[in-house]
Amino acid sequence: MADLSPDLSPRNPDWWRQAVIYQVYPRSFADADGDGLGDLKGIAQRLDHLAALGVDAVWLSPFYPSELADGGYDVIDPRGVDDRLGTLDDFDALVAEAHRLGLKVIVDIVPNHTSHLHPWFQEALRAGPGSAARERYVFRRGRGAHGELPPSDWQSVFGGSAWRRVPDGEWYLHLFAPEQPDLNWDNEEVRADFRTTLRFWSDRGVDGFRVDVAHGLAKDLTEPLRDVGDIGATGEDALPLVPPGSHPYWDRDEVHEIYRDWRKIFDAYRPPRMAVAEAWVPGARRALYARPDELGQAFNFEYLEARWDAEELRDVITGSLATARAAGASATWVLSNHDVVRHASRLMLPPGTDPAAWLLADGRAPAVDPAAGLRRARAATLLMLALPGSAYLYQGEELGLPEVADLPVEVLQDPIWEQTGHVRKGRDGCRVPLPWTAGLPHAGFGAREEPWLPQPAGWPSYAVDRQRSDPDSMLSLYRTAIALRPRFGDGPLTWLPAPDGVLAFSRADGALCVVNLAATPADLPARSRLLLSSGPLDDAGRLPQDTAAWLHA
Repeated sequence: MADLSPDLSPRNPDWWRQAVIYQVYPRSFADADGDGLGDLKGIAQRLDHLAALGVDAVWLSPFYPSELADGGYDVIDPRGVDDRLGTLDDFDALVAEAHRLGLKVIVDIVPNHTSHLHPWFQEALRAGPGSAARERYVFRRGRGAHGELPPSDWQSVFGGSAWRRVPDGEWYLHLFAPEQPDLNWDNEEVRADFRTTLRFWSDRGVDGFRVDVAHGLAKDLTEPLRDVGDIGATGEDALPLVPPGSHPYWDRDEVHEIYRDWRKIFDAYRPPRMAVAEAWVPGARRALYARPDELGQAFNFEYLEARWDAEELRDVITGSLATARAAGASATWVLSNHDVVRHASRLMLPPGTDPAAWLLADGRAPAVDPAAGLRRARAATLLMLALPGSAYLYQGEELGLPEVADLPVEVLQDPIWEQTGHVRKGRDGCRVPLPWTAGLPHAGFGAREEPWLPQPAGWPSYAVDRQRSDPDSMLSLYRTAIALRPRFGDGPLTWLPAPDGVLAFSRADGALCVVNLAATPADLPARSRLLLSSGPLDDAGRLPQDTAAWLHA
């Protein structure tokens, strides 16, 4: 059999197109100093876990100085390290260790907004209306006789108005938390400073960037500001209801000029730095961000949001591959991240259940069977890893971690909790610190202080040390699947005839994937050899419900 392993050598400019990339949420990964907060030294000490897992790259969520008003996405200094997480020397050591282990390093960048404690914003508050300092952000006079009303009806993603008034009477824009004022990307000083940031981290050996809120930078700031109006949806949900590119602050056509400018910086390095867009926009529009002269990749949120339904999954996969191909990009696949309910729980929610509504504070959570959720998560993993393109994993999914839906309200830190008036618990349930060693305090996350979010009583049962030597564990499934994944190659996918409720497709060199979502067992293709299955076959050698298999014809 031909060697189909991806070329991850330093000279390969396309290493990311078929890579498996592992997201680390630094505060919750590993705590080296025992203060209850994950840190860079903790990450570096646990990189051997990622190397043994077989992933190609590690993506670090923000580790910059931050007030932590939004989990680190409120950045005070985009070219620094939060002293609670370490130092720039610690970062350099982490990158060196990752590269020694053959792992690429991707960092999160946050270009849409800064922290309200950023020196620029503090200067803007002092400088007052009409100043050059305020031109770096979006300040406006209010409506009403005395400017007492917000300048427009724009809404925050976290709930409520996207405008906050300051003592001198002007209002500033924050599409997220009030502690996250939006930058004005019409301002050349903003653009120049971000070019400096991209070069700063690239010069330190970073291999790529994940671009937060990539679809939000360009805004229609023409006076008077244009209201969105009551169109039956808010936020990104409104995008399908307006002409493409016409929303006042999401997914505007002008944003692509920014990324074409960045591409010149990325391509000045050898190999070129890669980038992936977080753009919560419809697929055809999202593919624009992934064009070769822009970022190259964009996260596939249709796949993440798809129900556990064979027909829906097939449609999403087919459409995703087509849009990526049209953009000249490689497809991306993701099941979980730091912003969504973990898929081991989400895939088991009753049909029609909004995962966000599952986390309402009034306790109306449907019962979820952890064993059934784990079975579906195992099958979903094999499906994802058999698809062409890059797979993005979220820390802890290789352990089968479920969502922690019952965190006490007094420990919640996500700003969604406050901005929805204590209605939605937010995203803390997918950010609970990882369990490493079952017999140690805090399941080996850190030795001294309680973790910043409490671990549930059953967390040690998911610990890495318990799963490492168990051939039937979720961790073993991930390791085996990632090792076998190159057998599928980087070529196209061909759908095969299959009964209702069953997905079957072939890839390179006779590699096959079959996933049974139907209630009855499914026959496997004749004259095929089983390589791996997400669960045991039945006594007749058939594939049970919620089970996936990899085969070789």
